[in-house]
Amino acid sequence: MTSNRTWFITGAGRGMGVDFAKAALAAGNNVVATGRNPDAVASALGAADNLLVVKLDVTSAQDAEAAVAAAVERFRTLDVLVNNAASFYAGFFEELTPEQMERQLAVTLFGPMNVTRAVLPVMRRQRSGHVVTISSSAGFAGFEYGTAYAASKFGVDGWMESLAPEIEPFGIHTTVVNPGFFRTELLTKESTNYAPATIDDYAERNAAQHEFWDGMNGRQGGDPAKLAQALVTITELEQPPFRFVAGADAIEQAEQKLAERRQQIDAHRDLSSSLAIAEEATA
Repeated sequence: MTSNRTWFITGAGRGMGVDFAKAALAAGNNVVATGRNPDAVASALGAADNLLVVKLDVTSAQDAEAAVAAAVERFRTLDVLVNNAASFYAGFFEELTPEQMERQLAVTLFGPMNVTRAVLPVMRRQRSGHVVTISSSAGFAGFEYGTAYAASKFGVDGWMESLAPEIEPFGIHTTVVNPGFFRTELLTKESTNYAPATIDDYAERNAAQHEFWDGMNGRQGGDPAKLAQALVTITELEQPPFRFVAGADAIEQAEQKLAERRQQIDAHRDLSSSLAIAEEATA
């Protein structure tokens, strides 16, 4: 199926972003593939008439504005934005430095905001578009050793859920994607940063966490190429879903979290419902 629309993809030089770009190109779309290292992006994707490679550090609002301007100059329209760029700062909260926490939020939460803020004026003028943001199952389920990452992804989910009704009147769709474990480069040394081990009380669990995350690298069950194809399918729907939970493991986790939330609501329903201001008795 040939779409002939223009996709703008962040983090397209490695990992899942490469698969997204290849799938969009194969479907007949124009692709603006961006990354901090444009040479790496070009090397990963090769050359094509409908491909534009642009430098973009998502933490820079100026970079985002310049990249969007280059995209519009080349292809005139921007139809699908894929906020994909991310990083992973792993560690126990007490050991994560404030700088690591800030960097996690800068890349994974404020980065997509910078790019979306630059893209939305184009989509509003068109009265059409689709903002897709790659979140995580960590966007609805926190986990030990994941305070920084989950905080950024919970933020992404809340931002997207609130953004959706703001831009829907302009004909702009929104989709947040919550993948489980996919065999990407997120857990490689280039993308995962660990908190310094500074507190003895965490030492034993630190060792176990390092072993787990290092062991997961390259063994994740999800196929990024299949997720990329699913994304192409979703963006071609007349009414795309707001949320796409990607992977059987993510679905299982989402269902467990929903059951847990229901249990928590029901456990103290009477107390929760008793908090209204009492009506004054009338004479």
